Amino acid sequence: MRIAVMGTGGVGGYFGARLAAGGHEVAFIARGAQLKALRDNGLQVRSPLGDLHLPEVVATDDPGELKPADLVLFGVKLWDTEAAAEQIRPLLREDTAVVSFQNGVVKDDILRRVLGPEHVLGGVCYIAATIAEPGVINHANTLQRLVFGEYDGQRTPRVEAFREAAEESGIDVEVSPDIARAVWEKFVFLVGLSGTTTLARTSIGPIRENPRSRAFLRDVMGEVVQVARASGVELPADYAEDRLAFVDTVPETMTSSMHHDLERGNRLEVAWLSGDVADRARALGLPAPANRAIADVLSVHADGRRD
Repeated sequence: MRIAVMGTGGVGGYFGARLAAGGHEVAFIARGAQLKALRDNGLQVRSPLGDLHLPEVVATDDPGELKPADLVLFGVKLWDTEAAAEQIRPLLREDTAVVSFQNGVVKDDILRRVLGPEHVLGGVCYIAATIAEPGVINHANTLQRLVFGEYDGQRTPRVEAFREAAEESGIDVEVSPDIARAVWEKFVFLVGLSGTTTLARTSIGPIRENPRSRAFLRDVMGEVVQVARASGVELPADYAEDRLAFVDTVPETMTSSMHHDLERGNRLEVAWLSGDVADRARALGLPAPANRAIADVLSVHADGRRD
């Protein structure tokens, strides 16, 4: 496949590198220090599944320099979604698929509006990967899984081609017949994890062990479930309890990328996570006090450190 990676961060860098090593034609779209490192030294991945170094990669900050792609892996920060979607227009043919592995559920609403629904696949990824330094991706454990599919559930040729490419490249992959539900399932946990770890400035261990913070975590996830069900997504009514049980199985040191961003003084995605839940709840006439509290309190830090 001819694949373009829009946003070569932890997710795009890791999966793009694996696909390139698997023999596929991959181009990386990046900027700043990351772009310079890719051009000068290629792309490295440090992983328990095996390190990888691509000494020469195609890297640019202008998608217009690239040939049209079969698939665009879309991985920019949520606040850059609309601008980045406009940038990738030159990469699109009639049948080009764009699949976002960003956080949140609003991502695909934006992509459909900007690019047209015919181009958009739904996608969810499960991985802990970050930029260790420019040009170097650190993969923290052995989990590296992609779930994707057409929103109408069809097993189209482009979905099958991506599945085959991922499998050939050693990536754990699943084609979902109900990708909207899969996206919301991850969103329930993600909103709970990101909101509570960032607000409390700690990993998940102390939060799940403290009765009051545990109850707050459950309330945060419960509000997401209510919004999903009111929006026509068929999550079980007790799905927040299911996710709370899952929280008890993860390492106590687990935290969220938003917590890391807060600690580093970076901009936060809170408006597209708990903030989006609160906005959707308001539009549906539902209460969401826990998510509103997270969004309101973290709004103080949402634009990053001013220094």
